[in-house]
Amino acid sequence: MRSIGLTLAIAATLWAAATRLSRMEQVMGSLPQIDHKAPLDIRVLEEERTAKWIRRKITYLSEINDRVPAYLFLPLGVKGKHPAVLCLHQTTKIGKAEPAGFGPKPNLHYALELAERGYVTLAPDYPNFGDYKLDVYAAGYASATMKGIVNHMRAVDLLQSLPEVDPKRIGVVGHSLGGHNSLFVAAFDKRIKVAVTSCGFNSFFKYMNGNIKGWSHNGYMPRIATLFDANPARMPFDFPDVLAEIAPRALFINAPVDDANFEVSGVYDCLRAVEKQFPKGRLVAMHPGGGHDFLPEVREKAWAFVDHQLRK
Repeated sequence: MRSIGLTLAIAATLWAAATRLSRMEQVMGSLPQIDHKAPLDIRVLEEERTAKWIRRKITYLSEINDRVPAYLFLPLGVKGKHPAVLCLHQTTKIGKAEPAGFGPKPNLHYALELAERGYVTLAPDYPNFGDYKLDVYAAGYASATMKGIVNHMRAVDLLQSLPEVDPKRIGVVGHSLGGHNSLFVAAFDKRIKVAVTSCGFNSFFKYMNGNIKGWSHNGYMPRIATLFDANPARMPFDFPDVLAEIAPRALFINAPVDDANFEVSGVYDCLRAVEKQFPKGRLVAMHPGGGHDFLPEVREKAWAFVDHQLRK
């Protein structure tokens, strides 16, 4: 009888997971079938070397006739296979270049920073940022969000294909736009062992006092407006579902108390809803003073958390 009960409990967990993802797909569009063994056809456009790393500007094939621009860092001076981190940029015109160490905000140069700590890192452009121009709707997608998920899952394929990378030690980090995109790809891609989200979410009910039209433009999920009237009460999913889908893997959250984009009490609501679904030590949240930023002291805690998950 005990084995039957355990089987039913496992089945219930799997059903709940499928239900969460399917509810997300109602808004984002369905995740297309991905051939993870399809050729990536990585092309190197530029290369820079320092004593610590090689930085390559590349493109990779996400789907037929769709090449995603990215920066790839390979650390030097450390033998053996490395852990790897997918690094997703915020809303910025320069896209991937910011986490790769360009632009005026060093707090967001995390692909470069992690490479200097011995990680292989990959920073791709999100659709219509940086060098990547694509009409995702003409390509058959219901949202830019889902196209981002597909591209980021193929980015994990790329990292796992590299001889320098241990394919079982993959993480993701992002700030703002990258903060929620890190959650979305981690929810759909179970190969990701640890996720770091900075200033990336709160409950839809408390996003701009419940005005979620900002989530419905063509850079995100238009169905939020067209099918669900930009009404949090009508939404099939909220961020507790996304966080729960990442459990029991590891998640680090940076949610500053004065973030004007994602009001912090809405983060607290999400944390209370899911905290019991994470094993001890696998859910860490920091709430520093200040606004929409990824401060050095928070990053140091985040990288220690990532080290613990990917280097132990």
